[in-house]
Amino acid sequence: MAAKLRKGDKVIVTTGKDKGKKGEISSVDPQANKAVVDGLNIAIRHVKQSQSNQGGRQPKAMPIDLSNLAIVDSNGKPTRVGFRMEGDKKVRFAKTTGEVI
Repeated sequence: MAAKLRKGDKVIVTTGKDKGKKGEISSVDPQANKAVVDGLNIAIRHVKQSQSNQGGRQPKAMPIDLSNLAIVDSNGKPTRVGFRMEGDKKVRFAKTTGEVI
């Protein structure tokens, strides 16, 4: 199945503690149906000191379920994603505006 949300997409959180916040997807895990969004769903992780890092309590963005994210259209509103053929290419488009993503 084609991916509706991909790395680099601008999204808005629809439910949960970060509802209404916007961010950019940094990674997607299709098997777990989750994505990591920069600056959202932050948890504190205790990291052991090493040569490359100081250690201590560090904030880390945790995965969010894809069903709780909606892509942001050109108007800044959340929208659903559709697929259509343009010539011989399959493209994603925003359902609200009809624009290609």
